[in-house]
Amino acid sequence: MKHEGPEGAVIAPVDTPLARELADLAVRRRILSAPPPPLPHHTRIFTVANQKGGVGKTTTTVNMAAALARLGARVLVIDLDPQGNASTALGIDHHGDIAGVYDVLVGAASFQDVVQKSTEAGELYCAPSNLNLAGAEIEIVGFENREFTLRTALDSYLHSPQGGFHYVFIDCPPSLGLLTLNALVAAREVLIPVQCEYYALEGVTMLMNTITRVNKALNPELVASTVLLTMYDGRTNLAQEVAADVREHFGNRVLTAVIPRAVRVSEAPSFGQTVISYDPTSLGALTYIEAAFELAQRGAIKEQEA
Repeated sequence: MKHEGPEGAVIAPVDTPLARELADLAVRRRILSAPPPPLPHHTRIFTVANQKGGVGKTTTTVNMAAALARLGARVLVIDLDPQGNASTALGIDHHGDIAGVYDVLVGAASFQDVVQKSTEAGELYCAPSNLNLAGAEIEIVGFENREFTLRTALDSYLHSPQGGFHYVFIDCPPSLGLLTLNALVAAREVLIPVQCEYYALEGVTMLMNTITRVNKALNPELVASTVLLTMYDGRTNLAQEVAADVREHFGNRVLTAVIPRAVRVSEAPSFGQTVISYDPTSLGALTYIEAAFELAQRGAIKEQEA
């Protein structure tokens, strides 16, 4: 849009990277007032997994969950990572004396006993981790049907009066041990965050092989349905090349929404928040809301086709 300068001179609009970024942000903020996407008819259970660390796995778990809760869904996060970062980001107290997922896995408690309401907006809940979870793999390795320990407890909870959730997200440790195996058996879908950096697909091949084996032997419903590109920096050729490689490799399983490298996303957990509540109009929050919209809409389309 042109405007007049001194003495009536017409000045062309300023076209700079910052101006373009601000204009793009203004357009993206329209999603905050858009009608919410349809809610699923049945609980969608996602395991968020990638054995490679530092790919934005926990960040994706909590922000996708918070975005969907903001959009009207009732969401449960199961923090299956002994580090407990998802619990922290959701404002959940998870020190050693508080019952959590560990107690569920070893049979000392049920999900009804350990699930807490998050401090985030909307119907967002969390089954917290604690340091005891680090020893859970050793304790349950001798259990009969040890791969089904989490699934049995979760199915029981979801069929209880308190268990009417639209989405469940299971945050896994960055390994393919017994905890992650339990998560894959308990889930119906896998959400794989892939960072737009060197060796982006490193480890994903092994994860896909594990998913295939779990599908054949333990959980025929399991499918790697969703891939999300994270830590994207559009100013670099590398990020663009990695994104293109991932889209070529995974096809339409890759969400159109891409999560950028953003300071606000990194800052939010230190305040015990997701970026959705920490700075809801920031680029990081908006892209996670876009990803949540897309994930919900894709699910609605599949339900219609079924």
